[in-house]
Amino acid sequence: MEKFCEDIGVEPENIIMLVLAWHLDAVNMGFFTKDEWLRGMTVLQCDCTERLQSKLDHLRSELNDSVVFKNIYRYAFDFARDKDQRSLDMDTAKSMLALLLGRTWPLFPVFHQFLEQSKYKGMNKDQWYNVLEFSRTINTDLSNYDEDGAWPVLLDEFVEWQKTWSAS
Repeated sequence: MEKFCEDIGVEPENIIMLVLAWHLDAVNMGFFTKDEWLRGMTVLQCDCTERLQSKLDHLRSELNDSVVFKNIYRYAFDFARDKDQRSLDMDTAKSMLALLLGRTWPLFPVFHQFLEQSKYKGMNKDQWYNVLEFSRTINTDLSNYDEDGAWPVLLDEFVEWQKTWSAS
């Protein structure tokens, strides 16, 4: 995988690799099977490294489409999860959230800090999906957060922690 990334001029941790994995419908992080590769490259209409390089800007631009981004975000949960676990371990969840939301969600640094000090050891799929929804719908000042809404407890605790933290 490192050699491939070097060949196309992309760091392995670059979000473009997640977008590519999504297009290939890759099951495991860190490598692509021959079948995933052939099927994905056919769909992308790439028959060589140069052609794939020429598509990188297009792949990156797909992140600007909210529907495509949501699909990639949801895909990332199962892609990054240990297959024998139902949840993402918290370190992996924080890394993936940083990759996906770190540049676009103004509250991400605070949310990351909350996760760092929280009791949570992992993040389940419901929490994962709701973090994206929260990042898209709740104002940075949390003024439109409804305590009686159907948010996971993790997000209720984040809001409570943030209000306490910002008041001190």
